[in-house]
Amino acid sequence: MKILIIRFSSIGDIVLTTPVIRCLKIQAAQVTVHYATKKQYQVILENNPYIDRVFYLENKLNDLIVQLKNEQYDWVIDLHNNLRTRIIKWKLGVQSYSFNKLNLEKWLMVNLKINRLPDVHIVDRYLKTIQPLGIKNDGLGLDYFIPEKDEVPLSWFPLTHRQGFIAYAIGAQHETKKLPVKRMIELCKNINRPMVLLGGKEDYENGETVSLAVGEMIFNTCGKLNLNQSASLVKQAQYVFTHDTGLMHIAAAFKKEVYVLWGNTIPAFGMYPYRTKFTSLENIHLRCRPCSKIGYNKCPKGHFKCMNEIDLKITLP
Repeated sequence: MKILIIRFSSIGDIVLTTPVIRCLKIQAAQVTVHYATKKQYQVILENNPYIDRVFYLENKLNDLIVQLKNEQYDWVIDLHNNLRTRIIKWKLGVQSYSFNKLNLEKWLMVNLKINRLPDVHIVDRYLKTIQPLGIKNDGLGLDYFIPEKDEVPLSWFPLTHRQGFIAYAIGAQHETKKLPVKRMIELCKNINRPMVLLGGKEDYENGETVSLAVGEMIFNTCGKLNLNQSASLVKQAQYVFTHDTGLMHIAAAFKKEVYVLWGNTIPAFGMYPYRTKFTSLENIHLRCRPCSKIGYNKCPKGHFKCMNEIDLKITLP
């Protein structure tokens, strides 16, 4: 049996599909598992031992479809369920199962604050997609595989951080998912332990501002590491602080205790840390929240109370 899984983006969403990959590969008899995603997410999947082959969407969708047609799949598992994946399923013409995105329920929650969202994690909804194939949740949580070349050695860290550190992923795809820099500084000062800041090149300046304000307790790695190397730091951390972003799910894959800073999004969307201990830090007293299922460049109301009024007085064990 040959199965194609489709999920084009993004980092966190793809990590959240890893139980589907593993359960299919282990539980289905003599199965070949292929995966289709965007080229920029290659690093997330290329080291996964449960995947036999990955196909990449690079330029034209039709180029990908031509490659997939040659594989003669028995089933397609669509965990993205958008226009492009519907075209792929139609062109391949084989049996498929598609993930329910709950678009109506999310719209009602964002726009009318009517909660019709099921109390079910998105991973369990992904896994429900493959139930007709007799596949069950093995309860092992998420996977993330780091190649040996990207494992960051302890000697790379400053002396202040070699006896243990806390990781803080300061980035996010949208500004309304991130603490303002002054509040990042407040958080780091309150924790008062060696911390490693994680993020992309776009987060470097914020990381430097935090580092200068807090001092040697802060090690800014933003923009200096690839995703696997950042994951290596998450794996080595004692605790992980994160916004609603991909590194949150990578932390869950390593069974880290996670502290999640929620801005415009909410845990009820079903994308909180999966099968690991976590604490949600959020302002639950706002009528305007959630204002989006994704995010904005700035607060639509102008006050950004969802992040500006989070209680950051945190006592770690």
